[in-house]
Amino acid sequence: MAAILQPVPTRTITIDADLNVRSTVRGAKDPVMVGPTELWWSTRTPDGTGTLSMRRAADDRMEAEAWGDGASWLLDQAPRLLGHEDDLSGFDPQGAVRSLWRRSPFKLGRTDRPWDALVGAVLGQKVQVTKAVQSRRKMARRFGEPAPGPRQGWILPDASTVASLGYFELHPAGVERKRAEILIRVAREMPRIESFLSGDGGDDATLVDQRMQGIRGIGPWTAAMVTAAAFGNADAVPVGDFHLPNTVAWMLAQEPRATDERMLELLEPYAGHRWRVIRLAKAAGGAPKYGPRLSLEGDGLHRGR
Repeated sequence: MAAILQPVPTRTITIDADLNVRSTVRGAKDPVMVGPTELWWSTRTPDGTGTLSMRRAADDRMEAEAWGDGASWLLDQAPRLLGHEDDLSGFDPQGAVRSLWRRSPFKLGRTDRPWDALVGAVLGQKVQVTKAVQSRRKMARRFGEPAPGPRQGWILPDASTVASLGYFELHPAGVERKRAEILIRVAREMPRIESFLSGDGGDDATLVDQRMQGIRGIGPWTAAMVTAAAFGNADAVPVGDFHLPNTVAWMLAQEPRATDERMLELLEPYAGHRWRVIRLAKAAGGAPKYGPRLSLEGDGLHRGR
């Protein structure tokens, strides 16, 4: 007897016709854009593993479908991923910011999966982005499980699995002892971090940020990257990034070099929306490149001499 194929859960989501979906989803880190209009996201939801697919069916419409035990959760999360809960109140772009915003408006999406964001941020401490991505993939294949659905992929292990590892077990994934120990400490703290989550899509960023920065090895850079991706924190500022102050200062004041303090000063008029402005600055390109080159990021990074 032929197997009976179960229908794939689907949902239609209305969006602004001028929304830059690629920029909106890219800010949430984990989902993968395939071209400018299609995205895939596999993750571990409160209901189990799942995969979400969305494609732009019209200027003002996204069609979503999902697979796995977490399918219903992912379909409920899809509007948040597309920035439906992003509040633009008080955002008054001026000068270069206004020009960039008019050219490519976006929303800040949220995944509400802080563990995924923490893994990515910790692995991104002090290494090139490509190396962090490679480590994440190796870690998912070694300790995680296959993603449901038609697109081949792997889902990160849950926090309890990582909490049980020794630091040396992460070496095959390209994670040296320092980052491995931070990741294991974070994994052991995840029950406390998740206890702060409201579960209703509310603003969890502040409480989670405070809890994260109480963990040794987690500083303002990592915390900001996590709250931006997981909760769409519009005011996140990753202090401690080697390139970011220069990028922001170049866009806002045509200054090729800046400190964290100068960056914060320039961003002050946009308080409440500083991450939004940072995203625009990064999309516009960096400051002129001269002097020592360093492509590292992360907490505790000191600038080269």
